Amino acid sequence: MLASFFCFLLSFFLTALFIRYRNLHDHLSADTDFSSPQKFHTKAVPRIGGLAIFLGLILAGFLRFFADIPSSSLLLILLACSLPAFLFGLIEDLTKQISPKVRLLACFGSAFLASYFLGASLQSLALPGFDLMLQYPAISIALTCLMIAGLTNAYNIIDGFNGLACMVGIISLAAIAYVSFRSNDSALLFISVAIIGSILGFFIWNYPKGLIFLGDGGAYLIGFAIGVLSVLLVVRNPTVSPWFAALINIYPIFETIFSIWRKKFIKKISPGVPDGVHLHMLIYGRIARWVDPGNSNALLSNNARTSPFLWVFSSLAVFPAMIWWQNTLALQILTIAFCIFYVYIYRSIVLFRIPRWLK
Repeated sequence: MLASFFCFLLSFFLTALFIRYRNLHDHLSADTDFSSPQKFHTKAVPRIGGLAIFLGLILAGFLRFFADIPSSSLLLILLACSLPAFLFGLIEDLTKQISPKVRLLACFGSAFLASYFLGASLQSLALPGFDLMLQYPAISIALTCLMIAGLTNAYNIIDGFNGLACMVGIISLAAIAYVSFRSNDSALLFISVAIIGSILGFFIWNYPKGLIFLGDGGAYLIGFAIGVLSVLLVVRNPTVSPWFAALINIYPIFETIFSIWRKKFIKKISPGVPDGVHLHMLIYGRIARWVDPGNSNALLSNNARTSPFLWVFSSLAVFPAMIWWQNTLALQILTIAFCIFYVYIYRSIVLFRIPRWLK
């Protein structure tokens, strides 16, 4: 806990310094793109918050070394494996010149490193046909890399409003920490708590005012860490159902899958082309902005109002997963139910048939 606390402090003060002395780096770090459909800010904001989170975790890893070498090593190796995704995301934040394909390949590279150096490779999905194929290492590694890289990219997709990706990540990490505690896995418990602390140090400055953004680097770092920890929790603790990892991450995962399907088969465009009709964008445009239309600072407050809808939405999957983390059948049913509920909510908002309880 002490290492996690210092991790929080370093992230908090580094983020404060990035904001205070933004005049020194705004020409590189500021997000000045106001025209893209996924942009909802009206002034330049630095997007290097992920760097503070990363450095805070490095400090936690070195401080932990004096108390528990295995957990310290695990965290530091995880951070080393995250470098391809994190650095390419950070370079994009600074240069705005790294293509989505290159960044996606970097995410796969990080996932492969985690599979090789950390043993983050699933051997079972509790699905008979798939489990037979997963006995072949090449298939197991390939499928696990696809899952981790997909979740890494998914967090970048949902990172559209102040505090959204951060708190969704914290909720999932809290679930991993809880099940790690129940499974007596102190290393994963420490890493989960450390990441929560580092994210919170940034979150205070990001929500609700949006003084600094995560950026691609920060979103990739959080998504990658959660993906690897989800896999390691299942691999290291056979009593944990693999569907626990699926359910705690189902919101960003299904958001990505649904978006790919919607763009490719409904809008007939490339899945890589950004658009303005993700679920969080619809909630912003058709629900959150009407909560208090008379507010004189409406744009900023609407942005801040959007994220709590998705925090609660994500929790609807995560909290049941924490209860039935060993019950594969219950987790499978809950995963399917969440996907159906997502489609129902999305369709209701699109057709202007928003349920009263959602308003």
